[in-house]
Amino acid sequence: MTLSAPAPADPFTTLRPRLFGIAYRMLGVRADAEDVLQDAWLRWSRQDPTALQSAEAWLVTVVTRLSIDRLRALKAEREAYVGWWLPEPLVQLHDPSTGDAQHHHTPEAAAELAGELSVAFLYVLERLGPEERAAFLLRQVFDYDYPEIAAQLGKTEAACRQMVHRASERVQQSRTRFEVPRNVHHQLLQRFMLAAKSGDRNAIEALLSEDAQLIGDGGGKVPSFPKPLVGPFRIANLYWALFRRLGTQVAYRMALINGEPGLLRYVNGRIESAQALVTDGERIVAIYAVRNPDKLVGVPAVLDQR
Repeated sequence: MTLSAPAPADPFTTLRPRLFGIAYRMLGVRADAEDVLQDAWLRWSRQDPTALQSAEAWLVTVVTRLSIDRLRALKAEREAYVGWWLPEPLVQLHDPSTGDAQHHHTPEAAAELAGELSVAFLYVLERLGPEERAAFLLRQVFDYDYPEIAAQLGKTEAACRQMVHRASERVQQSRTRFEVPRNVHHQLLQRFMLAAKSGDRNAIEALLSEDAQLIGDGGGKVPSFPKPLVGPFRIANLYWALFRRLGTQVAYRMALINGEPGLLRYVNGRIESAQALVTDGERIVAIYAVRNPDKLVGVPAVLDQR
């Protein structure tokens, strides 16, 4: 009896995590990224793979260009968005018994989503034009060479270098980058969670840097702040006031949000916000609170009481 060789894996399936990683970083919304992948798959299914020099180059080009088109179409919608626009969070739950993160509705979250993905990073990327954003991501996050990027975007190498250079400068200006060990970030977050849970205003304030800011995204669906809340006193007051009003009806759970330690907040057992917290290793410098219910559909809706 002869065993037939296993059929080679379909390149689209193999590359799907990378393609999703590109589309999600371009668009910041899971459903939009999935739509792009669906469009790309339909094109791929009509394509003769043997006619291609490189399936990866073809697929990355198609996904990048579809993402650029979709981002252009979304631009007017985002400009009319009520308040601050934050990306839809990709959430992995921490298993308290093992300390491991468990994926929730994020089959693509593994390898390709491990790198540059934080809510803070995607928030800064919103300042870039669609093509500039694509060139920057392909070079800085996915490590493609300039000849490849030029082919993917249908531009000259010189134009791509210029776009990446300009985008890098803009990203660096708008972004504070801290290299903080995961366990340090986790411990700080745990202290913050305990302080918020017990309504200890002084403890919350002590964990925030002097210029800490909180950016909330309610999308006009739930109340949020029209501008960032700045300073430890004002931010601590917000958490304290919520505790004073609702007490034990408010619960927090540790989670990985876009690959970094964050908090999920539940009110009466229902998800109310996903909060990505940026730290310099000693204090919390920024909180990005996604409260728009449309962006929380991929988050566990009911608090697991275990």
